[in-house]
Amino acid sequence: MFDHVSYGVTDLAAAGRFYDAVLQPLGFRRLYDGAETIAYGDKHPQLWLSKSQRPVPADMKNGLHFCFTAPTRAAVDAFHAIALQNGGRDNGQPGLRPEYTPTYYAGFIIDPDGYRIEAVCYAPE
Repeated sequence: MFDHVSYGVTDLAAAGRFYDAVLQPLGFRRLYDGAETIAYGDKHPQLWLSKSQRPVPADMKNGLHFCFTAPTRAAVDAFHAIALQNGGRDNGQPGLRPEYTPTYYAGFIIDPDGYRIEAVCYAPE
């Protein structure tokens, strides 16, 4: 449905270090590297991060979060572990969430800017 998503961050260099690490096990890499903006994806940029003087305030109660696809459950586990090692905070350990779908395997993180992110794999294992 979406071609890409973009949002502002307070510290682009710090966000870049975090997302360089956490998106790698999901098969995404930095595809664009500008002075004010960076972007990630596999074949084309799908996540754009820009340095912003007034990023949207992170709010745990507004329902906003970003979910990345993962090729395997092991990739979800790696995403979660690497995020914790790189300044992310736990927002839900990796595991099955059968209340969503029978094979919904996801891990949840709060990134250094306070945004909620997730990695999900639907493949049965």
